[in-house]
Amino acid sequence: MTETRGSTATPERARPTKKKRGGGPFASLSTFYRQVVAELRKVIWPTREQLVTYWVVVLVFVLAVIAYVSLLDLGIGWLMFEIFG
Repeated sequence: MTETRGSTATPERARPTKKKRGGGPFASLSTFYRQVVAELRKVIWPTREQLVTYWVVVLVFVLAVIAYVSLLDLGIGWLMFEIFG
């Protein structure tokens, strides 16, 4: 079996260069603000009816989890008092 030795150098690829923008930190803040506003315009905001519905669903779910954890805590506490007295 013969070993072929070739060049290990890879061809240079054209890399995009970053253009340096002047203006300092205020230009960056301005660009950030414009991008935030552009993204917020893409948001589909819920209607008042949807918002109330989602709020009620979340509230009921949170109250159910609170009740479950509270009952579990009371049950385990009672069991510990029965075992260790």
